[in-house]
Amino acid sequence: MDRQWYDGIKNFQEDTMPENNLFSIIRTRYHTLSPAQKIIGDYILKNSNSVVLLSISDLASECKTSETTVIRFLQKIGYSSYQVFRVKLAQELSPNQPQAIYENITGSEEITSSDDIAQIRHKILSSVSASLQDLRRLIDDTAISSAVHLLHKAKKILFFGSGGSAVIAHDAFHKFLRLGLNVVNDFSSHLMFLNCTHTTEHDVIFLVSHSGESIDTIECAKLAKANQARIIAITSYQNSTLAKIADVCLLSSTSEKKYHTDAMVSRIIQLVIVDMLYVPLVLKLGETGIEKINKSRLAVARTKT
Repeated sequence: MDRQWYDGIKNFQEDTMPENNLFSIIRTRYHTLSPAQKIIGDYILKNSNSVVLLSISDLASECKTSETTVIRFLQKIGYSSYQVFRVKLAQELSPNQPQAIYENITGSEEITSSDDIAQIRHKILSSVSASLQDLRRLIDDTAISSAVHLLHKAKKILFFGSGGSAVIAHDAFHKFLRLGLNVVNDFSSHLMFLNCTHTTEHDVIFLVSHSGESIDTIECAKLAKANQARIIAITSYQNSTLAKIADVCLLSSTSEKKYHTDAMVSRIIQLVIVDMLYVPLVLKLGETGIEKINKSRLAVARTKT
């Protein structure tokens, strides 16, 4: 065992946390990488078993880049040295975790035009599974708690999004409406703007945008912010305009694939995030929340046969 490899093992605990899955870290920080760094990330995800045996110069050569770029990639995903990275990778590939590693690798597989139905089904399910596991790292308890607190104290909650994100916002609106809360939702940008311009410091605006750069959504955020309303945002990009404006930002970042519909997996993650907020709020409301839900169920049940 060479000295550098030994130093990597010795410093392992100082540079990483046990619960941080290497593959998950690469996927959740993928959107922050440069084009050259993304090539390195893709190569590691698809060739993890061989990468663990490569030197830093070998990895740079395989990715047709420089050792400096590899080092910058490692720093971007939280590793101080290549030796520490190799130790972590070797641990992730431990035979004691075959199922976990299988999901991590297949979660990064791209769908190709030659895939049959069985392969497409497998890759999509693997991608969703891996993204749900990534959610453990993307959102911490503090962010969820802060968002629930804002929702609980709000006099009015406005749920808005554009395009595909509007569907997620409407789903959230529907859930919170069942709790008897004062909620607003609309698909028209004009009505969204009018509602936001009349918000107050007692209101919360709940915005959903995969890119975090939707013009209508950003305008809603600016109008509400001018009135000192609080903003909760769900977006996939932590450096986006919406993420920077929001009081609480909940990330739904995933590794989108070439043949997936736009932000397909992110939509699933966003629905899960909505439930992460809804359930704690119900518990916070206590008996009142349960009574409101039962009353809502009864109202809908009367129209069913």
